[in-house]
Amino acid sequence: MKKILSTLIVSSTLLLGACTDLSETLYDKVAMEDYGKTEAELQTIVSGAYATLRGYGASTDEGNGANCYPTCEYVFFLDECSSDEACIPTRGTDWYDGGRYQEAQRHQWKIDNQMVLGAWRYAYVGISKINNIIYQVESSELSESAKASVVAELRGLRAYYYWQLLDKFGNVPINTDYTSTELPATKDRKEVYAFVEKELEEIIPLLPQGVQYGRFTQNVAYTLQARLYINAEVYTGTAQWQKCLDACEKVSGYSLTAYFENFLIANETSPEIIFAIPYDHKQGTVGNYLASMTYHYNQKLAFDPNGTYQWCGNGICAQPGVYSSFEEGDVRRSSMLIGQQKNAKDGSDVLMDNGEPLNYTEEIENFTNAKQNEGARLDKYEWSASDAWERDNDWVLMRYAEVLMMQAEANYRLGYASTALEYLNKVRTRAGLAALTALDEQALDQEWLHEFIFEGLRRTVNIRFGTYFQEWWEKPADGTTDTGLYPIPAEERAKNPNLKQNPGYPDSSN
Repeated sequence: MKKILSTLIVSSTLLLGACTDLSETLYDKVAMEDYGKTEAELQTIVSGAYATLRGYGASTDEGNGANCYPTCEYVFFLDECSSDEACIPTRGTDWYDGGRYQEAQRHQWKIDNQMVLGAWRYAYVGISKINNIIYQVESSELSESAKASVVAELRGLRAYYYWQLLDKFGNVPINTDYTSTELPATKDRKEVYAFVEKELEEIIPLLPQGVQYGRFTQNVAYTLQARLYINAEVYTGTAQWQKCLDACEKVSGYSLTAYFENFLIANETSPEIIFAIPYDHKQGTVGNYLASMTYHYNQKLAFDPNGTYQWCGNGICAQPGVYSSFEEGDVRRSSMLIGQQKNAKDGSDVLMDNGEPLNYTEEIENFTNAKQNEGARLDKYEWSASDAWERDNDWVLMRYAEVLMMQAEANYRLGYASTALEYLNKVRTRAGLAALTALDEQALDQEWLHEFIFEGLRRTVNIRFGTYFQEWWEKPADGTTDTGLYPIPAEERAKNPNLKQNPGYPDSSN
């Protein structure tokens, strides 16, 4: 079933309700000692661990003032707007929000930036809840072998969160004990790397095998291992290209498909998706509203003949130069919406409220006072005139094309250019492009940009290639590599004095 992961949380545990069959009995609040005694009950608890991947709103106890959605605010925004891929221009009085988006664009974030706080809380709330669930599983009456299998899956999800922290913050606390009451201290980035590596090595033999949609399987673990190793030089100072290749070779059962099949509303059938976050607004899933954050307010007239399409916020868009960097005939360029928008009812030009045509342009003349139609819009995931605010496209975290690109890059770094081209050209051919006959670092970097446009990978690629610290549109050269890590949020350090601030950032916002 597509939507097996309902967000159902109780006080100490997680509710029964992992399936979409609305006729089943859903329990309200269940005491820990009364629940989790059978494998079926345990599986519903585990589904709650997967539900943490969807994040939390600012008004929830978990978000506590900062949106923590990986599909939108602020986790996705932070990754995208600090890369050379996307930006959120200030449009008149819209999208200033204390300057947080301008800070991200220029790599001048402050330690109280709400986007940085949202990314931190997204990971640590997920880790805390998973530690809770692991404690429940280990306290259950299941056999030791059954416990080991369930806990392996949970540790895999926790390792994914720690990889996020390793990548974004580097030096962070490691806490795996739900019963501990001590405030954890910061661990060195190399220690965090070693922890994630060890966790994956230990759990892989116990994880589900084969292709299983929406679960943390051996294939997901191998893909996460490859991500860890392809960035190992950034994380530890020592490259691990061969280890990356070894992990990639173990990913099996997937194949490339038509590019946009991965981003359909019903994308769970794609043979390319290795790991995704399932969404179904009818089941109450929240946070998947990126589409409403990119399109102009009057885009509803182009999408829906009745003009009743969901409200849009006219925010995030591609940076100038991204759209034109695609070759003619590259199907992936359609990940961006550009040009004059036509009324779905009669074909006339859609107008903005000021009477001017709604004609999306690639260029943005003034980042801090942009026009409403400037910036190519994010248009990768399929939309429908009947879309609700919360979309139903499953959010893609890992797909097979990434494995091929990691194989291409690792081979290139090891000096095997011809082998690298074989993997890279599989991706290019699928995109409708001619195969390359030679490869350099710039071409490799561009292929990463074009294949994974708006999928949240670009910041990490920028850092690995070194371009992150260079000058680009509306961003001066960083002048330091300290910006490769975000600051430890001021609000979190105020609560835990054992957190050490990352290099290059002040201890307080005063």
